[in-house]
Amino acid sequence: MPPAATAPTALRRALPLLAAPVAFFVAFFAVPMVVVLSSSLAAGGAPSLANYARVLLDQYHWDVLAVTFRIAALTTLAVTLLGYPLAYYLVRVVSSNALRRSCVILLLLPLFTSNIVRSFGWMILLGRNGLVNDTLVGIGLLERPVRFLGTEMGIVIGLVYILLPFIVLAVGNALATVDPTLEEASADLGASPFTTFWTVTFPLCLPGLIAGVIMVFTLAASAYVTPALLSGGKITVFPMLIFQQYSTVFDVHYGGALSITLLVFTLVLVALAGRIGNGGGDRS
Repeated sequence: MPPAATAPTALRRALPLLAAPVAFFVAFFAVPMVVVLSSSLAAGGAPSLANYARVLLDQYHWDVLAVTFRIAALTTLAVTLLGYPLAYYLVRVVSSNALRRSCVILLLLPLFTSNIVRSFGWMILLGRNGLVNDTLVGIGLLERPVRFLGTEMGIVIGLVYILLPFIVLAVGNALATVDPTLEEASADLGASPFTTFWTVTFPLCLPGLIAGVIMVFTLAASAYVTPALLSGGKITVFPMLIFQQYSTVFDVHYGGALSITLLVFTLVLVALAGRIGNGGGDRS
């Protein structure tokens, strides 16, 4: 049969397989998004942008948004600086498959624990008399305990611990697809290990790095549990405002406007990051 005739047949065969994921997407993503958007546009029983004006014309919301994205950016930077070398070590340095699997299992094991439990653990570790302060004071790096809880640094530490596996897996998968013979050819041509990494390895795994960075940034910007527990009520991020409107104030219209605002700004930043990354990939 000609290809034009087989295409409809293949499509009909694929439809039953696509029905379940499409229905899941519509029921648990599209419909809730439509509900949140419609509720954000309602005020006094009529369509209105009053909720968005309330959000965007208040300097307080801009300040909270800046704190939210600053914490997300610092978390993403820290996770990248820690996760990329770890992923490189697991893929390029560790030669034993058994050891590599063991390291990956140890990396993923915390994901089977609730964020609430892990955040409470960090509250104990980062306390004034916690293990972190006692260790830093004991080895002489600090003269007296410092306050981690209730600071942006404490929130970043908790988020880095939670989100580190995502960047390691994304970069590790990208590194695994890089043909080692390309690096060997670069070395044979006289390039130093640093030059080989920067001109061959890094550009080839850049798409995986960008995907991991985007994933970590969006998760950090939308995190609620970790900032709420580690901030001690002293720092407010946008997801905390949204949760407050839905669970305490019961203002679904204002909460919907906050949710859509956070979503739009996050998507804009992600789009900018993707464009910058693609530009860098084109130049390389």
